[in-house]
Amino acid sequence: MTEHEDVERPRRARMTGAARREQLVAVGRRTFAAKGVDGTSVEEVAAAAEVSKPIVYEHFGGKEGLYAVVVDRELRALTDAVTVALVPDGSERVTLERAALALLDYIESSPDGFRILVRDVSGTAPTGTYASLLSDVAAQVSHMLSDAFERRSIATTHAPMYAQMLVGMLSLTGQWWLETRTPAKEEVAAHVVNLAWNGLGGLETEPDLRTHR
Repeated sequence: MTEHEDVERPRRARMTGAARREQLVAVGRRTFAAKGVDGTSVEEVAAAAEVSKPIVYEHFGGKEGLYAVVVDRELRALTDAVTVALVPDGSERVTLERAALALLDYIESSPDGFRILVRDVSGTAPTGTYASLLSDVAAQVSHMLSDAFERRSIATTHAPMYAQMLVGMLSLTGQWWLETRTPAKEEVAAHVVNLAWNGLGGLETEPDLRTHR
């Protein structure tokens, strides 16, 4: 035995349960973003985290439990950001600008999270899905539009429909920007607001289709 053979190799510090859980969430987030929940296996998550499969089961009960935690966290982060942006503080245009930037900020800081949300989720997330989030946001926007419509003598009964249009436009633009990342988010937000605001500014009180006149 050589001088160095009897020297004990340093052991890696054992993670606490909370730290291990956070590590698995981070690994799962990356894997689900790349492959989706159906394309991900517990074996893959365990291998990437350098742990055994039973560790994953111990913390989450399986792939679906881990996925639910990841989706729940992303939904909460995005919901909080958009909800704060939609708090009335100034003109409707400023509120629209803040909402557009809130979504783009989230996409920029959490691209993996957004990829997970915009996929067809399996319904395992306890707080709902991206579709339900958009519905909640549309309801908030509808209230904002109702006030604006009333001041402009436009029927407020159509506010929910216009809210769906605005939220849908912003969501799809966000999905496009997730992959292109150009131009800068501030420029994208400005163009979204340009189309939305100037379109709203020129609304007819009783629009119809010219082809049906």
